[in-house]
Amino acid sequence: MIKLSQMKLLLFISRHASAFVILTAVVSFLCPMLFGWVRGNVSSVILGFIMLTMGLTLSTDDFKVLVKRPQDIGIGAVAQFTVMPFLAFGLTKIFGLDPYLAVGIILVGCCPGGVSSNIMSFLCKGDVAYSVGMTTVSTLLAPLMTPFLVWVLADTSINVDTVGMFLNILLVTILPVSLGCLLNYFAGKSENFKTLQSVMPGCSVIGLALIVGGVVSQVQPQLVSNGVALFFLVLTVVFLHNGIGYLLGYNVGRLFGFPLAKKKTLSIEVGMQNAGMATVLASAFFVVDGNPDSVLCVLPCAISCAYHSISGTILAGIFAKWKDN
Repeated sequence: MIKLSQMKLLLFISRHASAFVILTAVVSFLCPMLFGWVRGNVSSVILGFIMLTMGLTLSTDDFKVLVKRPQDIGIGAVAQFTVMPFLAFGLTKIFGLDPYLAVGIILVGCCPGGVSSNIMSFLCKGDVAYSVGMTTVSTLLAPLMTPFLVWVLADTSINVDTVGMFLNILLVTILPVSLGCLLNYFAGKSENFKTLQSVMPGCSVIGLALIVGGVVSQVQPQLVSNGVALFFLVLTVVFLHNGIGYLLGYNVGRLFGFPLAKKKTLSIEVGMQNAGMATVLASAFFVVDGNPDSVLCVLPCAISCAYHSISGTILAGIFAKWKDN
């Protein structure tokens, strides 16, 4: 049984997710050996746990929206897998990024919507059912769409293992989400399970922070040798990718005549990506032994993990004040 003090700590962490992730990144940069163990299979297991926490929150009612509103979900899914991937590709060309930095940005763009987007949709008084439906569909499509889009958009000098990525996403995303849904279906009404659900967001934030810490420990030598210029270059691209994604997502909603709540939700769903998944995929499939430059591919993913949480929280606060008039 979870103690009251542990529950309060996990709830505190979930409310201050951005600060916790950034603090972990700073600690990892200053003392990379602390997070050197968060690599490879360890990162995949942690991501699987994060996706399990998403599954634990999904009920049969959440899937009904897919049947009731297939057109709206379809519009959102198309926006998800066109706006962010091709925007990422365009930005890498405009800024002339190194192929490994470029594939990191493209990976972020090609991943499904972020798990925390559902929370942001609630905070901004958006359409939460639509948010959950979009996140679910984009996650289910990810095993096919993410490898395919990365293969299409990545530099030809980068080897893209589409089959390996497909299997990896199935294993660390679809399987845990499905398991979480089953657990919720069979045990969701028990008080102990409801208590578990309440602390899962805090646990997933800890998992995300560990993934980011592991990435920062990997790229720390490159950041030290290249100075702050590299960091701010990548941060600028991440800022534009995320911000323009929010803007285009909102305007897709306007184009199709969505009500305000749904436009706000679509904006957040399109702009906020599952950067944790991108980080794990970058580490597993694009970091090449003997090629120190290849580790740069994880840097945009790690920065996106922290930045998307910050920008999503800020945007949700702004959107919450918007009225229909």
